[in-house]
Amino acid sequence: MAVALAEAGADVALVDVLPCSATAATVQAVGRRAFEITAELSGMTPDRAAALCDACVKGLGALHILVNNAGIIRRAPALEHSEADWRSVLDINLNATWFLSQAAGKIMHEHGGGKIISTASMMSFQGGLFVPGYTATKSAIAGITHALANEWAGLGINVNAIAPGYMTTDVTAGLRSDEARSASILARIPAGRWGIPDDLQGTVIFLASRASDYVHGTVIPVDGGWLAR
Repeated sequence: MAVALAEAGADVALVDVLPCSATAATVQAVGRRAFEITAELSGMTPDRAAALCDACVKGLGALHILVNNAGIIRRAPALEHSEADWRSVLDINLNATWFLSQAAGKIMHEHGGGKIISTASMMSFQGGLFVPGYTATKSAIAGITHALANEWAGLGINVNAIAPGYMTTDVTAGLRSDEARSASILARIPAGRWGIPDDLQGTVIFLASRASDYVHGTVIPVDGGWLAR
């Protein structure tokens, strides 16, 4: 998504707990600026979120788009799901999204508007198996998207979310290595394949551009037809 936004003309701030040198190089190769910020998003607070957003403004000169994409998952049956796993998933998936959205929203309000795009999930619509904390956070992402859109649409701030389907990322490595589970997932996807990160590019560009100026509070599935089944 960062590369897609760069290809569409955006300078990009890359925020992660690990270096983003490969993505930064790709962004720079298409002629845009890449500003790297190494930061731990767990334990997010309003002050830390504000500092991160201020760093983006100082590094790039403005903050027009926020993409909330940090996320983790912990798999265990509900009866065995530990308090530590529950709290860590809520901390990254929900608290970081909320505080960063709030901090970015303040900057966007001061400067006439902007776009906030969060990463939801199929678990924003369904319960899933063995991922109660993840499902709780992704359902909450849909709720925050609706709530903020209600308050901020009139301020010129578009708040929307993308709900990826089953994607070939590190988060789904365990599912894809389970032959039976992977086969059952594929059998339900009308497109007949797992998604790839490139499948999200068109939707993020749409939601970040003026083409979506009248789109508020939506959760757009990019799922190969999963929900249609």
